[in-house]
Amino acid sequence: MSGRTSRRRVLRVTLPGGSQPGGSAPRADFLAGEEPLGIRVNGTALTVTMRTPGDDLELAAGFLVSEAVIGSPADIAEIKLCDGTACGHADQNGADHSGMGNIADVTLAAGVAVTPGAQRNFMTTSACGVCGKTSIEDICVLPHASLAADTTRFAADMLAALPGRLRDAQRVFSRTGGLHAAGLFTAGGELIVVREDVGRHNAVDKVVGWALLGDRLPLAGCVLLVSGRASFELVQKAVLAGIPLLAAVSAPSSLAVDLAGQAGLTLVGFLRGPSMNVYTGASRLSGCSS
Repeated sequence: MSGRTSRRRVLRVTLPGGSQPGGSAPRADFLAGEEPLGIRVNGTALTVTMRTPGDDLELAAGFLVSEAVIGSPADIAEIKLCDGTACGHADQNGADHSGMGNIADVTLAAGVAVTPGAQRNFMTTSACGVCGKTSIEDICVLPHASLAADTTRFAADMLAALPGRLRDAQRVFSRTGGLHAAGLFTAGGELIVVREDVGRHNAVDKVVGWALLGDRLPLAGCVLLVSGRASFELVQKAVLAGIPLLAAVSAPSSLAVDLAGQAGLTLVGFLRGPSMNVYTGASRLSGCSS
């Protein structure tokens, strides 16, 4: 597996202006790593996703949570990383993961199965969390219990401080400027875990997978903060992980707001400085008036 960053030579060009004479010079630059990861379940290739290497078992586990395949560590009999040779070649459906890099190989516990709707038919990109789905019914998955039962209250001023805390914890972003982040916080604003990736949905899957493998699901009373926008798939991932509040520094989509309202999730967008937009679940917030 390659590293999370890659060093490249670039030509740095500076235009003249002010006291700067301008010019160009070669220099070294660090780029965020992006490589394919195959996820194989019970010997069958389920999907290939483009991700930043690292925390790959968490990514695979979180992905399976978001697909409603698993919900606890007991649902996994074994999970391991291997390359194409170590894992074998073509699977029983004829899909070939050999030669494509790392593979997260998952064996489910007896009685746990992948639903047909979870099968991905092509490689997903680092920006797509629902690629390969065949219908709206396939992508709309909700837990049996609504998040409305989670009555945790969150202070608005606490939320306002979280983006700065997330940025301070983004070690790879500080070197490359090219990664998204997902951070899990307590109701008091304490950072529990942060994960980075070229894909927003991958970063969230890594956080959820970390929680699942540590037997911490559901994540009641927690805040999930994402560095980009709040899309439908991120709302669904938060809901399936039992997280009552999802905050984003950018905008949500209309479908994300609809799903958040249906699931009882508090959804906050444009969390920047002293302001934020609360799209659903405002009753969980204290220190602000409606």
